[in-house]
Amino acid sequence: MNYRGLRTGRQRSGILSIIALLMLSIASCSQSNPNQGTAFEQSPQAQEAASTPSMQAGKTKVVTTFLPIYLFTKAVAGDVADVEILVPPGTEVHEYQATPQNVKAIATANVLVKNGLGLEEFLESTVKNAQNRKLAEIDASKGIKPLNEISPVVKTAQEEEDHDHEHAQGNPHVWLDPVLAKQQVTNIRDGLIAADPANKATYEANAATYIKELESLNSEFQQTLQKTPSCTFITFHDAFPYLAQRYNLKQVAVVQIPEDQLSPTDVQNAVNAVKKYKVKALFSEPGVDNKLLSSLSKDLKLTLRPLDSLETGETDPQHYFKAMKANLQTLQTACK
Repeated sequence: MNYRGLRTGRQRSGILSIIALLMLSIASCSQSNPNQGTAFEQSPQAQEAASTPSMQAGKTKVVTTFLPIYLFTKAVAGDVADVEILVPPGTEVHEYQATPQNVKAIATANVLVKNGLGLEEFLESTVKNAQNRKLAEIDASKGIKPLNEISPVVKTAQEEEDHDHEHAQGNPHVWLDPVLAKQQVTNIRDGLIAADPANKATYEANAATYIKELESLNSEFQQTLQKTPSCTFITFHDAFPYLAQRYNLKQVAVVQIPEDQLSPTDVQNAVNAVKKYKVKALFSEPGVDNKLLSSLSKDLKLTLRPLDSLETGETDPQHYFKAMKANLQTLQTACK
């Protein structure tokens, strides 16, 4: 299943990567508080770099891979451990290339927390290069049974990219199901306790508070979406099968849209794919500016709405609930 190829319109500017690297170097000398929401005057990469805390002596140093895992880990760690993020929010984690700063961060860390399920392909070589024999690794998805393909993937482009790859371990987007997010938080809690038993009570208390919020969020999703049974939708990034399965939504297809050099045949194939499934809703991601999707929604007389995969946004752990409640409102509106 090719998950990287199913995302559209994501900015992958090399310039932004260089800026992010420079900003990360600067941020290592700062005293930013990651619990404060980032300002949106900056790019997502610059936001995260500015929010990265400097490491304080005596505290357990924890590095996390990308935004959802950072949010969960920071919620559990609170102030008793220092938590960093490797992949700046808004950067494509599916095809991320590690930087020298990433290697340095892992080399000096006590704990590494990852989503797992094959998502962070850059990690294996990065950890190897870091040569940190004392590093404890936490797989946040341990014990979670992954989903494979649950709906057709419609490839509308005449030619496919030759660098596509497969996620052999199943769909990795488990954090978008609040129930599975609880399991991830529990795994992170247990891993931090094993690595830093002196702060066990804090990790347990913080995790319990966050899990209670996740349970409340799950109840809100259940109560709201049970009023809209048989809601069918198409998305352009295969990030939502766990969410769909949990709340009895029907993701009937994932339409793979090329990002540039569109031919008339590509456009017609996309239109035909959406018409075929007679869906109620089309979902893209926040910040995606794809003229084809906008034109497609108009042709089909369907409103194109944003559904957030949580891979970009603020670094406050409460951002998870803010974004997921926005997703719930979107689903409720689209599925009427």
